[in-house]
Amino acid sequence: MPEAALVLAATPIGDSRDASPRLLTELEQAPVVAAEDTRRLRRLTDRLGITVSGEVVSYHEHNEAARTPELVERISAGERVLLVTDAGMPSVSDPGYRLVQACVAADLPVTCVPGPSAVLMALAVSGLPVDRFCFEGFLPRKTGERERTLGALVDEPRTMVFFEAPHRLASTLTSMAGVLGEDRPAAVCRELTKTYEEVHRGPLADLAAWAGDGVKGEITVVVAGRSPAAAGDVDPADVIPEILERVGAGERLKDVCRDVAARSGLSSRTLYDAAVQAR
Repeated sequence: MPEAALVLAATPIGDSRDASPRLLTELEQAPVVAAEDTRRLRRLTDRLGITVSGEVVSYHEHNEAARTPELVERISAGERVLLVTDAGMPSVSDPGYRLVQACVAADLPVTCVPGPSAVLMALAVSGLPVDRFCFEGFLPRKTGERERTLGALVDEPRTMVFFEAPHRLASTLTSMAGVLGEDRPAAVCRELTKTYEEVHRGPLADLAAWAGDGVKGEITVVVAGRSPAAAGDVDPADVIPEILERVGAGERLKDVCRDVAARSGLSSRTLYDAAVQAR
């Protein structure tokens, strides 16, 4: 019989082939499987060609307060409870945190089956620094609250990762551009691991304009942290020679200014005006 524990199991975020052999074994053998959506779990196991032998119970945001004590009791009695959500790792913007807390308080073992993560995948493909990062989840829906939250992140030096609903993406990117800066480098990752996966990279202002036409699918947004140079360490005059040299070699002035702005923390508009004047 499997050892008693709470097991947080990461499920595929799109492509079912990303399911690990260990996930398949746990699904087949766990006495209890707590699922955010039991119907989606059934569809996943059908695609994987496996059968859940244990009891399947629902565990989602509307019943987790009531169901948590029941699951803790079952683990205490010697059962192994496997927790799965619709995609990715339980408790990361998904149900699970409350149950983990309760198990820790009861001194019960908690482990996980690692696997797909939209946060880590988006970071990896974003092209932005990944040596230090923070996960901010979903921003507030109301514009005022969202912009106040972003205001607290203006000086955050780490790369930031956000989740967002597709119908709010354009307004969120517009708020980000207004608060964090139009030239702040970012990446919008859509439908990761799925058939229509795509990553759009560029300054926040450009991404906001792109999203204005409407975007569908699961969205993860990665935004660069504030560069130390953004505090004013770089004088525009120091980078104008590089800009003029690149323009002389055939690059567009606007594109060069955006690239240098992303590295220096200076405004692309400031660099553009200075370059025109220097000509």
